[in-house]
Amino acid sequence: MMPSFFIAHGAPLLAIENNIYTKFLHALGIALPKPVAIVLFSAHWESATQKVSDVEDFETIYDFGGFPAALYQIKYPAKGSGLVTNKIEEVFTKNEIPFEVDNRRGLDHGAWVVLNMLYPDADIPVISMSVNPNLPPEAQYKIGKSLSKLREENILIIGSGGTVHNFGTIKFGSENGDADQWAVEFDQWLDRHINNWDLDTLFNYKSLAPAADLAVPPHGNEHFIPIFYAMGAADNERTGKLLHNSYRYGNLSHSVWQFGV
Repeated sequence: MMPSFFIAHGAPLLAIENNIYTKFLHALGIALPKPVAIVLFSAHWESATQKVSDVEDFETIYDFGGFPAALYQIKYPAKGSGLVTNKIEEVFTKNEIPFEVDNRRGLDHGAWVVLNMLYPDADIPVISMSVNPNLPPEAQYKIGKSLSKLREENILIIGSGGTVHNFGTIKFGSENGDADQWAVEFDQWLDRHINNWDLDTLFNYKSLAPAADLAVPPHGNEHFIPIFYAMGAADNERTGKLLHNSYRYGNLSHSVWQFGV
């Protein structure tokens, strides 16, 4: 049984840096059993209807600007898996989850920054998945839950985003590792309720979590919600643990939660 994960992809610069967080992700990729495929929900692929990739050879998308030239030289030439895409189609059809298959879109940085640190050889098939910020958390969780059986086939499910991700509060000149107290309190609240698998409270994070309006700003929940897809994939076990938590620029969170096993 493969666990599922929520992994913060942080700023694109992580792809060319060597710091405490990148070291952790490299080590995590080595420690995990090698999956037969990876299903990844990216905060940077939003759609009203759930999208499922069926791409033979992924292009690397540079969906950012103004960064060092070295970042644009990185390629992550992952391949897809028609077999796994078909499994997902069958599961979604059975669970009456509307979806569309996409056979053109490459991997955005929410996907390849994480994947390149976990599995730099790009030798594991990837199925890229969109997220829908307009769905209620219960529906996002349900989509992840429908895929839980894939974990029994050694398929790794990842939600890639960031629990605290607000460009209005980020202090880009701050690299001393200090974190804003409100960001820490939000993540601590989140961890506590994940440990208890308190779905009713988590689904109502907007009104119940401290500093939720700062951590998850209005019209900016696309980075937070991948956690519900990843949690749903472990609904049969309902166990979660925080593996890593650090901050950059004052409040940009680098968090990794493992769900199941």
